[in-house]
Amino acid sequence: MTCASAIFTLFSALTTSVAFAQSGSSASSVEKFDFQQVVDKARQLAEQPYQAPPETPAFLRELSYDDYQAIRFKPESSLWLEEGSNFNAMLVPPGLFYNHTVKVNVIEDDISKTLGFDKSKFTYPNAHLEKLIPADLGYAGFKLTFPLTGPDVQNQFLVFSGASYYRAVGRDNNFGISARGIALNTGLSTGEEFPSFVEFWLKKPGVEDRVMTFFALLDGPSVAGAYHFTVTPGDETTVTVRTMLFPRKNVELFGVAPLTSMFFYGENTRKPAGEWRPEVHDSDGLLIHDGPSNEWLWRPLRNPESLTMDYFSTENVRGFGLIQRDTHFTNYMDQEAHYQSRPSTWIETQGQWGKGQVVLVQLPTPDETNDNIVAFWKPEAQVTAGNPIQLSYSARFGGKDIARETLGKTQDTFVGDGSIVGGGNQAGAVRVIVDFAGGPLDILATNAPVVGSVTAMDDGEVIEHFVEYIASLKRWRLSILARPASGKSLSLRAFLKQDEQTLTETWTYQLPAGHDILRVIK
Repeated sequence: MTCASAIFTLFSALTTSVAFAQSGSSASSVEKFDFQQVVDKARQLAEQPYQAPPETPAFLRELSYDDYQAIRFKPESSLWLEEGSNFNAMLVPPGLFYNHTVKVNVIEDDISKTLGFDKSKFTYPNAHLEKLIPADLGYAGFKLTFPLTGPDVQNQFLVFSGASYYRAVGRDNNFGISARGIALNTGLSTGEEFPSFVEFWLKKPGVEDRVMTFFALLDGPSVAGAYHFTVTPGDETTVTVRTMLFPRKNVELFGVAPLTSMFFYGENTRKPAGEWRPEVHDSDGLLIHDGPSNEWLWRPLRNPESLTMDYFSTENVRGFGLIQRDTHFTNYMDQEAHYQSRPSTWIETQGQWGKGQVVLVQLPTPDETNDNIVAFWKPEAQVTAGNPIQLSYSARFGGKDIARETLGKTQDTFVGDGSIVGGGNQAGAVRVIVDFAGGPLDILATNAPVVGSVTAMDDGEVIEHFVEYIASLKRWRLSILARPASGKSLSLRAFLKQDEQTLTETWTYQLPAGHDILRVIK
């Protein structure tokens, strides 16, 4: 399986000069470094039994959240600060969630040198903790900064720390959604595996550079891999990734370009008891752009009662992503979390990915502190030990229109009882309201003959549906009354059209059997 090259836009960083470890006459200090060396390391790792990296000392892993957060890298120690580079880098301390260190190297003039750990580069919450920090502890990852909002400001736009996770933002975003190098067996009863980036090589940027390159070595019980990242910060953060993966074992569920986010509740779900905010989520939908069919598909997210996994078949998928479409403060009314500014993330494939499935994993969460949404692409072919995989794709982090979709888009999904006033008079039915806007819809006359195409799966029944223009919102509304088959989920697909012209993306939704939408009469 071959895929071209991954573009990830990364927004985060901090700058400084950091002491290099004495490398003596080691090969890394004299040989010119390139990506092939990382590939060779990954291949060699995969040919050997897996060895987990040593854990950080217990006292660091057992720190409270507040005490860990109080360990701070000093901005004046940032890499490349003294040179006046656009890019600066800060190091992340191990501890709490970060239970092992990673090796960090810097490439300058094609020569790689290892960064030595220096505890004086950090401030600590108390003298006792500082005294306990080993002189050779190491780092848990790094952060990058870039002057996004002004020439004299270093804005953090990328954080690489913890397993293979990283977070990135565009200029106007707050951190939210995470990406990962790979996802293995996510959602399966056998348990998920979390490979880790264990070594990084940061290529020193030129003073005026606006693009930065770095490499990463990944290792885990089932796979080792080499990653080549190129990052371009700006209004959107764009990252390019090439990766070579070497499976040690057969992998049942192999997740490519995984995204992880949070959905607690939204306009399409019940509001939890006691909550005053209208909505709480980092992302509100999964968007997929398929290959030959050129179909755009939108699935609103849910916080399910139990784990759910949905598989969307694709052929040469063009892209997919978790999108935050609700971008007005009034959707959330949360002055601290600013959910309206959380980034959307779009994965754009390079090359022909062939047949596979976009997988959506949704887990129940009792609050907003858990990332309970995962989306990734799964190849149709089984991933087996000893058969390398080459992948390429681009990931962009930014605003709600990051996918460049030209069709009309789903704006809101509302779901209610279809047997009460305002919903309908059909026992056991559900009223679903889907509002669309944008694309060709915006140039239509308000009395244009727009109709809905609605399909129910799983033996469900579409009782009625109609389309009307909502002048006050400048939206086209599709109203559906549907009833699930006894004991089954209600699964619906719908889009708007005029004559034979498709006007919107395909909206798809699923209410599981036993859902809590219908009014309970006592």
